[in-house]
Amino acid sequence: MNNDQIKGKAKDVAGRVERQVGEWTGNKEAQAEGTAKQAEGKVQTAWGNVKDEASRLTDKAKNKMDRTTEPADNTAETEDDTRARRKAS
Repeated sequence: MNNDQIKGKAKDVAGRVERQVGEWTGNKEAQAEGTAKQAEGKVQTAWGNVKDEASRLTDKAKNKMDRTTEPADNTAETEDDTRARRKAS
């Protein structure tokens, strides 16, 4: 979980509380502010989710590349070595 996900969830919850209090008290301004804060929190949480997924996929790709990349075998005979050996025999 990253910082945007945490902050976004906190804003979402705070917005829900503010909106609900506004509904209970009949305060339209508090309802509107709470709804706006709630929406802002949801957007920030979604952005955090995107960043988290991108990071996960990047790590996965790096790990896959690390597993498939093998170091060069310097002891293997090259094509030129093979030709030279055949000519010599």
